Amino acid sequence: MSGAGIPAHRAVALGLVQGPAELLPVSSSAHIVLLPWLAGWDWDVVDPELRKSLEVALHTGAAAALLIGQRGVIAEELRQFDGHRALLLGLSFLPAAIVGYTLERPIERRLGGPRATAYGLIAGALAMLVADRRPQRRGRGEATPMDGLALGVAQAAALAPGVSRNGVTLAAARWRHFSRDQANLLSRTIALPIIVGATALKGGRLAQRGTTPELRRSLAIGIGASFASTSPPSA
Repeated sequence: MSGAGIPAHRAVALGLVQGPAELLPVSSSAHIVLLPWLAGWDWDVVDPELRKSLEVALHTGAAAALLIGQRGVIAEELRQFDGHRALLLGLSFLPAAIVGYTLERPIERRLGGPRATAYGLIAGALAMLVADRRPQRRGRGEATPMDGLALGVAQAAALAPGVSRNGVTLAAARWRHFSRDQANLLSRTIALPIIVGATALKGGRLAQRGTTPELRRSLAIGIGASFASTSPPSA
């Protein structure tokens, strides 16, 4: 296995796009497919497992930047953490974890191209457009187990290429009448376990297969570029 399939300059380019995309309700993983396609890179020759590992690495860099920027909010959440919040978090995590673990590779093989990614972007935009017409009646403290399950199903749907995890969970929360600011807070809160889980899964697979210094360097550069390009909100 060679790290030459992911040159450092390409890891930088993808990382610099990751940050701005991560802060918007658009699919930040879509650029992993569309940017190489638009730029004419020979991206198809890269091992799909390595491409997915780079995608997870870019998400990890952006998540680290957001954690630093939102450390005050996170600290407040931890102080208020209880059994009810644990149940909500678990229900929001399990559907995506189960679907991702069992169907990740078939989804990538069948839906990983530019056309399917474009359809996913369109579907996510339509879902947000329809959901945002719902009344804004509820705050985050009113979330129920059914809300957690709805958000979990939404996160599972985001495994389809082009479907934004942030966008589809925002749509799910708005569909259940949460206000826009509370829907955004819910979406950001439930993201961390999924990112940590995906990072651990991909890291374990890479460790089993073995890595080269070139690959490790490309992944590290991608994480650094993604971290730098994510302008975290003030804590």
